Amino acid sequence: MAWNESGGDDKDPWGNRGNQGPPDLDEAMRKLQGQLSGLFGGKGSSNGGAVKGPSQGMIWLGVIALIALYLFSGIYQVDEQERGVVFRFGKVQPELKTAGLRWYPRVIDRVELVNVTQVQSHNHQALMLTKDENIVDVSLTVQWVIDDAAAFLINVRDPRRSLSQATESALRHVAGSSTMNEVITDGREAIAIEVQDRLQRYLRSYGTGIQVTKVNIDRSAPPVQVQDAFNDVQKAKEDRQRFVNQATAYAQQVVPEARGRAQRQIEEAQAYRDRVIARSDGEAQRFEKLLIEYKRAPEVTRDRLYLDALETVFKNSSKVMVDVEGGNNMMYLPLDKMAQRSPEVTLDRDVVRAAVEELRRELSNNRSTSTRGRANN
Repeated sequence: MAWNESGGDDKDPWGNRGNQGPPDLDEAMRKLQGQLSGLFGGKGSSNGGAVKGPSQGMIWLGVIALIALYLFSGIYQVDEQERGVVFRFGKVQPELKTAGLRWYPRVIDRVELVNVTQVQSHNHQALMLTKDENIVDVSLTVQWVIDDAAAFLINVRDPRRSLSQATESALRHVAGSSTMNEVITDGREAIAIEVQDRLQRYLRSYGTGIQVTKVNIDRSAPPVQVQDAFNDVQKAKEDRQRFVNQATAYAQQVVPEARGRAQRQIEEAQAYRDRVIARSDGEAQRFEKLLIEYKRAPEVTRDRLYLDALETVFKNSSKVMVDVEGGNNMMYLPLDKMAQRSPEVTLDRDVVRAAVEELRRELSNNRSTSTRGRANN
């Protein structure tokens, strides 16, 4: 029989029946389903029909899939800057979850992740009444971090709103205890520090779990309605301070000079006093020595003193000495003093000669009188 001739059983060389068409897809699927059912313990139809119901193997497969999905859904990641707060049946667990891959049982536990390192900012602006009954417009920025993650989540309903209200209260208390000049000008830094301390005490008493790291006063100024008047007052204060500084600088320049002059005069007076005292002491000592010599030889000491006096007087002056004939005395004629008193008078030689002769006669008479007096004695 040729290769393309059909046999007696109506089959082709590949074993297919001649009258049968291509294989049915639905029948192939039913066969595959029956094989799977038999694999998991089920029973398929003997004639290749549909499965009557889910088998025990299929049920277990579904259970395993649900358990795997449940376990997989409880896996979560905690970053380095985060902390995980675990709620078990609504109650907070004391242990916080740190960084790493974590798992929690769903339905039983609930995990809230809180960033505890991120610095957050709160801007606040308000009109404040100062101690001196002035209104100041203050704007500040509060920088804060979460210090206690569990307290931040459970102690207060809205921690950020509580922070805003506490900031308002702290700022109002501090501004009400300060003057307008302190709030606006030189006291801003101290006020910011005091607001930070008071705000932290408020937040700690509320149990918010917030840590305030910095308070910065961005702006503090009077309201717009009185800004011009306030600027005029500030300008007047600056002018007053400038005048005070100028006066202080002048005083610092003049006072040391006056003190220096006064000290110099004091030192000169002290030196003069010391000089006079020293000279007086010397004169006194010299007089005491002369007194001793005078008691020993009065005539000699008197003559010596007389000659010393003449030497002192005539040392630095022009003089004319007139010799008296027949005597030892000489006459002193101060012509330079006469010339100074009458600079326009010219001395005639005859006049001078006559004056000298007159002086000689007076000296001779005086000498004779003194000689007679000694003879009588």
